[in-house]
Amino acid sequence: MFRSRSKEDSTSVPASAEDEQVRNPQAPKGRPTPKRSEAEALRRATAKTPANRKEAAKRAREQRRVAMTKQREALLSGDERHLPVRDRGPVRRFTRDFVDTKWHIAEYFLPIAVLILVLSMTPSLQARNIALLLWLVVIVAIVLDSILLARRLKKELRARFPDESIRGARPYALMRSMQMRRMRLPRPQIKRGEAPRR
Repeated sequence: MFRSRSKEDSTSVPASAEDEQVRNPQAPKGRPTPKRSEAEALRRATAKTPANRKEAAKRAREQRRVAMTKQREALLSGDERHLPVRDRGPVRRFTRDFVDTKWHIAEYFLPIAVLILVLSMTPSLQARNIALLLWLVVIVAIVLDSILLARRLKKELRARFPDESIRGARPYALMRSMQMRRMRLPRPQIKRGEAPRR
């Protein structure tokens, strides 16, 4: 009587333990498979601790170099996983698109400044007066355009992202609007006139 129970118990316990340990091969792992290069880099990094300070510094330099390479590629491609912290997030992405979709006077400041410099160096008094007037017009136009950009952007951000912090988005937009479109990093992801992405 006691033997039969103990036999049943002994056979039932390993079966349940076996069921818990064996995983269905068709079931998902719950995480993406890392790329081979990433897995090898992680394995190399965690394989052994540095023997001395020189080796530790060399390893840190190598890690910084890899991180900077990924960051540079992300700035060119727009891959948000490796972007600098100041460029990450939906608010910053929308801000970049909001600036990139329109024309801004400030982005042509450098060529206009070169033209004004050339005019101001000519011996003609009339050309120098034109350069001075052009300088004043450009400065006023940039200021007005920047104020309008900041106001419109603030309104759009408040409407689209009511629960997120928009701190720093307007200075970020103004700095981007002062760069020529082809020189902007991260690179523009939309064409002029297109609606900004969410």
